Amino acid sequence: MAVPKRRTSKRKKRARRTHYKAEMPTLQPCPRCHDLKRPHRVCPTCGYYGDVQRVAVEDT
Repeated sequence: MAVPKRRTSKRKKRARRTHYKAEMPTLQPCPRCHDLKRPHRVCPTCGYYGDVQRVAVEDT
């Protein structure tokens, strides 16, 4: 079984982990109200998915 010969330094470990970061979620405009929403999901502003209202949205 392989065993590391030397301890991995903080610099080497952190340099390797620079690519582990959160990505921005993909957003697209809603075809009905033109507000940004996630693709393939009901619009949180108007409640429509395609041409059908799926969720009743209350105005606040």
